Amino acid sequence: MLFSKDTYIQRRQALSQRIQSGLIVLMGNNLSPVNYPANAYRFRQDSSFLYYFGQHREGLVGVIDTDENKEWLIGDDIDIEDIVWFGSVDSVADMAAQSGVANSAPMAKLKELIDKTVAQGRKVHFLPPYRHDLMIQLMDLTGIHPSEQRAKASLELIMAVIDQRAVKSAEEILEIERACAIGYEMHTTAMKMARPGITEQEICGRISGIASAKGCMVSFSPIVTMHGEIMHGYPSPAPLEEGRLLLCDCGAETNENYCSDHTRTTPIGGRFTQRQREIYSIVEECHDLALSVAAPGVKWMDVHMDVCRLMTTRLKELGLMKGDVEEAVRQGAHAMFLPHGLGHMMGMDVHDMEGLGQIYVGFDEETRPNLEQFGTNCLRCGRRLQEGWVMTDEPGIYFIPALIDDWRAKGLHKDFINYDLLETYKDFGGIRLEDDILITKDGCRFIGDKLIPYHINDVEEFIQGQAAQ
Repeated sequence: MLFSKDTYIQRRQALSQRIQSGLIVLMGNNLSPVNYPANAYRFRQDSSFLYYFGQHREGLVGVIDTDENKEWLIGDDIDIEDIVWFGSVDSVADMAAQSGVANSAPMAKLKELIDKTVAQGRKVHFLPPYRHDLMIQLMDLTGIHPSEQRAKASLELIMAVIDQRAVKSAEEILEIERACAIGYEMHTTAMKMARPGITEQEICGRISGIASAKGCMVSFSPIVTMHGEIMHGYPSPAPLEEGRLLLCDCGAETNENYCSDHTRTTPIGGRFTQRQREIYSIVEECHDLALSVAAPGVKWMDVHMDVCRLMTTRLKELGLMKGDVEEAVRQGAHAMFLPHGLGHMMGMDVHDMEGLGQIYVGFDEETRPNLEQFGTNCLRCGRRLQEGWVMTDEPGIYFIPALIDDWRAKGLHKDFINYDLLETYKDFGGIRLEDDILITKDGCRFIGDKLIPYHINDVEEFIQGQAAQ
């Protein structure tokens, strides 16, 4: 357990005050086999279960009866055969005591509690499951088929969990700082290695090993690629080529499952070309604009659109876009270059709480998503920022050959895009810059003691300095 017992008690009490009637069931995760039962992936606990109960062992369920004001930690104790192979572990009763939970019981108790709740006409509150073994278990417990479970999950519970988890405590920020410190080492290592001949996979292996060597893991599969125009360009055996750009998007996840998420785009060989400088400087300016305007009460949707207008203005100056900036952005022409949103919440999940439903995490009654317009439909958050939120700031500019050909053939946004000039950028790739920011009382700040170099001169000086050593 990362935090004190009182922290978990207070979190559950706050949840119970929001859900005033019914049985809250928070499923912990089980081991997931790689290719046969005894060969499992590294265990990763469910984030919401961990947030309220703090225990990392597999096969546990947390239950809160808000009407009777009773809590249980439910799970089966391991048997002697498991002890032989894995050693002794705390009993479920011991873990319950550590978490400040008064009652513990074997897994068979869970069905009894749920059946009793249903018989009394009270509601069983559960979150949308995302692992198929838990979907089957939930079906056995409730009779709800997996195809219906997301729709029948408790919206009341979803909203209560989102409101709590979105605002990070000082203790949580310290843990995210630890993740960012590891992320700094990962990214600066990748920048040092961005030399001709080294493969994308070698860099990925090295940076993943940094997280692993600290007992942690990567917060998602690293994106390490010369094809930065591919949003999720995973590493290939391709050797790096002089004069191209290497996009590295990766992060670390601490033992307590708090994450970091950064992106840097590095010139292979140490120097940006003039064309790369021009595009990079626009992304850099957009990144810094978000930092200057993000603050409590400001809509993240507005920050995103401010970035889109700035990007369109600068691309117009280069001749890649044309026409009225406001109208170009309103119609979504800028999405040729920025087909994703500005950023997302981050915490115990690198896309924090996305599994609960992005429309609930990132939007509300005041701010609704635009699901029809290409690019804007990928914005993961639009609502007003709050003090204590952790967001990613990640603008990018991408030159996607297939998208260029598709839009040009359809005549899309021809009044705003200079397709003739755009043709000459098809081999450019893409640039993204991403940092993790904390929304503070008066604005925002970087998370992490050390800032990964991202200004053009700083990047070149960092790489050249490494080459001289």
